[in-house]
Amino acid sequence: MFEIITSGGWMMWPIIACSVLALAIVVERFWTLRPQRIVPPHLVNHVWGLYRKHQFDTMQLRALRMGSPLGTVLAAALASHSQGRAAMMESAEQTGRQVVHELERYLNTLGTIASVSPYLGLLGSVLGMIKVFSTFSVAGGIGNPARLAGGISEILVATAAGLAVAIPSLIFHRFFQGRVTDYAVRMEEETQRLIDAVHAAREDDH
Repeated sequence: MFEIITSGGWMMWPIIACSVLALAIVVERFWTLRPQRIVPPHLVNHVWGLYRKHQFDTMQLRALRMGSPLGTVLAAALASHSQGRAAMMESAEQTGRQVVHELERYLNTLGTIASVSPYLGLLGSVLGMIKVFSTFSVAGGIGNPARLAGGISEILVATAAGLAVAIPSLIFHRFFQGRVTDYAVRMEEETQRLIDAVHAAREDDH
């Protein structure tokens, strides 16, 4: 493995650094974006039960806000329940945008790695080509065959390494973007369901 790395030239080192960073981001995002952590099942039903029984106090609101991203949005809506439906919707939307932004953490970096890695490989290929063509300036035409073979190897290895990092990075970037979008839709639906229930209960009380 070390021989393959060294045969790709010095541009292999930034490519390897990108691969390590991309792997760390992928592992972290898989752990962070777990469904049960982002959108806990039955959370809306639990919150609605407490609210309906008038057991939802400041401590419960704080625990809800700290418990999950969905809980953060629900807590923002409930904090404005006395101001009416429109205020609850506005608070939920503002907080939802912040929550989605937090869920997208590191995804720009992963996308950048996916975009930059092929160019790093291309740069390594160009440097390898320079090494190859420099052999032709040596007296005797081909020059040193070993140097020619080394330059060709550098071209192929650097290009392959750049693509090997870029392709998985792009796949996981699209995957996590889709997951965040799905979570955003689900949180909006769950929050809307709670707001509708609270609004209906307030109308019944009046």
